[in-house]
Amino acid sequence: MTDARPARFVGRSILRREDQRLLTGQGQFVADIALPRMLHAAFVRSPLAHARVRTVELTHAASAPGVALALSGADLARMLPPIPDTQLSLPSKWRTSVQHKLHNPQQPLLATDKVRHVGEAIAVVVAESRYAAEDAAELVHLDLEPLPAVVDPEQALRPGVALVHERLQSNLIGEFSIGKGEIDAALARAPRKLQRRFYHHRYGGVPMECRGVVGVHDSRTDCVTIWSATQVVHWVRREAAVILGLPEARVRCIAPDVGGGFGVKGHVYPEDLLIPFLARKIGRPVRWIEDRHEHFLCSTHSRDQIHEVEIGFDNEGRVLAFRDHFIVDCGAWNPIGAGIIYNTAAHLLGPYKIEHFAAAARVVATNKVPSAAYRGAGRPEASFAMERSMDLIAAAVGVEPAEVRHRNMVRADEMPYAVGIPYRDGEPIVYDSGDFQAGLAKALEAVGGSEAFRRRQRDARDQGRYLGLGIGCYVEGTGVGPFEGATVRIDPSGKIYLSAGACAQGQGMETIFAQIVADAWSVQPDDVIISLADTAGIAMGFGTIASRSTVTLSAAIHHASERLRKKVLSISAHLLECSAADLELRDGGVGIVGVPAAMVSLAKIAQAARPGWDHGRPDGVEPGLEETYYFEPQTVTWTNATHVAIVEIDIEVGRVKIEKYAIAHDCGVVVNPMLVEGQIIGGAAQGLGGILLEGFTYDSQGQLLTGSLMDYLLPTASDVPDIQLIHLHSPSPLNPLGVKGVGEGGAIGPPAAIANAVSDALAPFGAEFNETPIRPEQIVERTRIGERP
Repeated sequence: MTDARPARFVGRSILRREDQRLLTGQGQFVADIALPRMLHAAFVRSPLAHARVRTVELTHAASAPGVALALSGADLARMLPPIPDTQLSLPSKWRTSVQHKLHNPQQPLLATDKVRHVGEAIAVVVAESRYAAEDAAELVHLDLEPLPAVVDPEQALRPGVALVHERLQSNLIGEFSIGKGEIDAALARAPRKLQRRFYHHRYGGVPMECRGVVGVHDSRTDCVTIWSATQVVHWVRREAAVILGLPEARVRCIAPDVGGGFGVKGHVYPEDLLIPFLARKIGRPVRWIEDRHEHFLCSTHSRDQIHEVEIGFDNEGRVLAFRDHFIVDCGAWNPIGAGIIYNTAAHLLGPYKIEHFAAAARVVATNKVPSAAYRGAGRPEASFAMERSMDLIAAAVGVEPAEVRHRNMVRADEMPYAVGIPYRDGEPIVYDSGDFQAGLAKALEAVGGSEAFRRRQRDARDQGRYLGLGIGCYVEGTGVGPFEGATVRIDPSGKIYLSAGACAQGQGMETIFAQIVADAWSVQPDDVIISLADTAGIAMGFGTIASRSTVTLSAAIHHASERLRKKVLSISAHLLECSAADLELRDGGVGIVGVPAAMVSLAKIAQAARPGWDHGRPDGVEPGLEETYYFEPQTVTWTNATHVAIVEIDIEVGRVKIEKYAIAHDCGVVVNPMLVEGQIIGGAAQGLGGILLEGFTYDSQGQLLTGSLMDYLLPTASDVPDIQLIHLHSPSPLNPLGVKGVGEGGAIGPPAAIANAVSDALAPFGAEFNETPIRPEQIVERTRIGERP
């Protein structure tokens, strides 16, 4: 798309004139459309974490060779409103059932009055090439008045500290509380109590492919097409239509094959809206491709929570009361509101029965990159706090950590189990199915069992070696609403066409949904045509986030197919001159039960369904074979898992070697075992990276110190052990296929499992690891305090 030869748009493709010519019925060639040469955008980003914007001088940049346009935030503010409310709004049922206060400022597409983190965009330059755009961006002169940087979220709440958003008059931009039982009384009468502070540090998804946006405007129809590396094409279309002042029907968003999302691409960014605006204003296609340094500076980070936990328990290790006050550092903006933060509160109880519970969250603005979803999305932080607490309780009462968990777990015969607090959809949390105790037992069995390990551990300590066993259990709400849609159509060729709003980022969605459609219609997966992540394919869609697509879209496919099947059987009965009750789907067609030769193909049925005088439809049956269904789940399904790790610690250099790692995972009915294993093990690799390697580090001035892959350490093949995976199957009663979500779960368990294993190994030193990440220098320091055993 970088030369000026004529081209055409057909679906996702751009067809060259010499490759494709469309012939009209009169034998005339359709007129060629000359596609203008694509322009490239480069952003001028703030070098300061917190500063007032005095002036942005664009004169030299605008006159640089090849520059088509240069705009500042002030210029853009005169042309466009602030970015629309792109947050994942929580439903009214949640807002009425949870005591809360949330203030989320709107982020401008380009900074105007202030910059609030290093990397925030202040101006944009559009030029004939990326080189020209970046060279011109260097010519932009910024006059910024430095302001004190707010970096520590606890200090951000102190009186007199600089305000990230002055109009809010506080850096506290949100808070809520939930609970059940009588927490104060239960803690007061508990035989034993403990308090701990847990910190889950800031890191992020770091997908292989960074973000990118291409915008094209058709002046003839005033239509805009957006190609974006996003997980939410319909959301991008909706917000772009508002910004551009166009009806949604004139805006199309397509997400081609996206090289990883992990939640980082799960909301609308300013660039998603600004690039199509520029294309429409200039009248030429505009492209912006994020580089890795930009990705670290302006794509969202995640985690970054501080938990103050108080627990009451008895002498047997049974938890009587659990209270958690936690702070979330959301950075300069809060792109998706309370969704992730409330996820943490809703998942704190995990697989355990705890009668008295309270959680209070505070959301704090700082001068860091905004924080949003990353695989797990608030759940790893919850699991870390609870699972470290379980090990601390076990140590306090002198009971094996696995036994303490077993005593506190919800039993299989108690399912469905009402937890007693609302989920983020506003519905009461009810664990729909599962056997938590069996999962714990199977994961322990996979690493050789607790008793055998304790013998090994004692022998190793006698030799000066330090082995540890750690457990991380969790539950995960999956398949959240509000909806997902599917259009199922039978093509005249007999192929089944599926269009949906889900967006693939390498999970194997095309395979999964082809299997589901093929099973529904008794055809081969190769006979299914899949169209995902294209707003032209289906009117409404929600997108791929929150371990939801297989749950919600499979149900939409099921219901759309059920509706369409009735019509197919009606037409087939007319063609075969029999009753529809005598028919069945088989081998790519419809046949009479028990009569192999009496059959009609789906292709013939589709042809009979076409409008016209000589159709093959019975009277009263409308033409066409297409149905759309929007599945609106009442609430979520509940996945669960147990991770168990055995580690050996070299205390001289602080190295953590993972000797064994096992996961017992229950995601209901498994549609494709290979893809499920890839999801779980891939998530576990990211979780291991989070606890041992990765991290965004800032200095006191709000400068990001880990701004490249030379500083931000990702796990490699040598860092990830062989992982033994055990599948448990507890079908969900909440959807037709009995499936539960699986995309995020693997990343939830490793931080807790590894922290518990390292703490267990170094128990002779009295060392506790209640914060992430675990660094070699921390291990060396904590094992050198006092006398070695």
